[in-house]
Amino acid sequence: MPGGDQDPGSYYVGVDVGTGSVRAALVDQRGILLAFADQPISQWEPQFNHHEQSSEDIWAACCVVTKKVVQGIDVNRIRGLGFDATCSLVVLDQQFCPLPVNHEGESHRNIIMWLDHRAVSQVHRINETKHGVLQCVGGVMSVEMQAPKLLWLKENLRETCWDKAGHFFDLPDFLSWKATGVTARSLCSLVCKWTYSAEKGWDDSFWKMIGLEDLVADNYSKIGNQVLPPGASLGNGLTPEAAKDLGLPVGIAVAASLIDAHAGGLGVIGADVRGHGLACEGQPVTSRLAVICGTSSCHMGISKDPIFVPGVWGPYFSAMVPGFWLNEGGQSVTGKLIDHMVRGHAAFPELQAKATARCYTDESRLRKCRSLKILKPSANLRHRCQSVYAYLNSHLDLIKKARPVGFLTVDLHVWPDFHGNRSPLADLTLKGMVTGLKLSQDLDDLAILYLATVQAIAFGTRLIIEALEAAGHSISTLFLCGGLSKNPLFVQMHADITGMPVVLSQEVESVLVGAAILGACASGDFASVQEAMARMSKVGKVVFPRLEDKRYYDKKYQVFLKLVEHQKEYAAIMKGD
Repeated sequence: MPGGDQDPGSYYVGVDVGTGSVRAALVDQRGILLAFADQPISQWEPQFNHHEQSSEDIWAACCVVTKKVVQGIDVNRIRGLGFDATCSLVVLDQQFCPLPVNHEGESHRNIIMWLDHRAVSQVHRINETKHGVLQCVGGVMSVEMQAPKLLWLKENLRETCWDKAGHFFDLPDFLSWKATGVTARSLCSLVCKWTYSAEKGWDDSFWKMIGLEDLVADNYSKIGNQVLPPGASLGNGLTPEAAKDLGLPVGIAVAASLIDAHAGGLGVIGADVRGHGLACEGQPVTSRLAVICGTSSCHMGISKDPIFVPGVWGPYFSAMVPGFWLNEGGQSVTGKLIDHMVRGHAAFPELQAKATARCYTDESRLRKCRSLKILKPSANLRHRCQSVYAYLNSHLDLIKKARPVGFLTVDLHVWPDFHGNRSPLADLTLKGMVTGLKLSQDLDDLAILYLATVQAIAFGTRLIIEALEAAGHSISTLFLCGGLSKNPLFVQMHADITGMPVVLSQEVESVLVGAAILGACASGDFASVQEAMARMSKVGKVVFPRLEDKRYYDKKYQVFLKLVEHQKEYAAIMKGD
């Protein structure tokens, strides 16, 4: 039923594997979530900068959440299934059994996670080659990409892992293989994280130059020699075994996958913005920047022609939206940084207690309202509970007095690269910085440090935007999604500090909408990914910048840039004789 004549009763399932959980949604052809479920997944950190997961644990979680979202519906109305996941490295032997990626020999821990930084030495050596493929990763390969991790495995786990390995998957491609038995890889994964070229394919000379010539053998069978665009239908659809595991019908269409951030971009960037007073209305979609902000932040800009941006990954052809080149900026572990700053503060126990107490107070009020029949008995008490971040936001409003809330950090500044800089400086040796600390450690201090951290992340986004625009992009509007986009302070700071309006989707779970769009495309219900994007993405809210605060944030941005200059100066002094 191509061309938009799909059955209005059709459903699609999107599955998103994030850093800490697997989530699934049942989505209709209008992009509306009808059911949602999530399930935590295990992580191991056997030593600093080593982060591991289990493919068996993740698949089991996929099965749990998928079964939950299709409970009570006619599964025969489900037309397609799409997966997205973090760009983590899955290692299997020739019989598709897990292999250990650790010195302990624990084979169930067979995934090197995206945020793993064990391969620092390997990525330095790769970058020293200055091979031509590095031009498409901003000139400098990240330690979070797959080539340095593969080299680490060869050099450190030769007997227990490397020599036995039959298949190296990006996690999104592992999931589509589990569902279909097809080992084809998504163009998104291979182009963005493995140095594959949509035009030229693999470059033999690169793998030989870095010492991984064994991957060239047998036409790259271990890392992928059949490559499909995201949304393409795989094989004969869902296998009987996978259908039983997932609670879905045998043979439904399964799509070639996307990396999670790219699914978020797909879920937001194509929305119809008419009537919202936005500069991007009537402009090409290339004027939009999708910012997917969760455990980390990814900045997705597209263009009709290739644009090379120093320190920013890409350009990658058709890696997210077919027919467009993608540049991908990023900030590593932004959501994790906010947690780190807040939970590590001396006042965190007080914050936690007060947020919990407010939750109980609201529950008491709700019960009283129910007894007076002001509220229906079905009213959900949990909606009244505040997270620690909602409490911090309200506390900031209390202490700001007559000033705008952002002015509370006039003397406190943060450089947010506690896990290195991904873009646009592409320097994994950079560290976090905080300047302006005092001896006091009360709740006010915690709230202001939290605010300064959120602002620092927004300043990092501004720095990435400036790099994109200096290279040739023209951006007027931000489209945010992901967990951090549910935080109104985070959203407002991004609007104020970049000076651009921020568009939030009608469905806050835009990454899952993106995954469902893949399933919809694989089913044949839409003629193209672009048509599915336009039909299934909708604007929910627009947050405009407070331009009266521009001068203040311009000043803070200058301080922000000075912080990294000083850090480099300090490093140079310490390295000197």
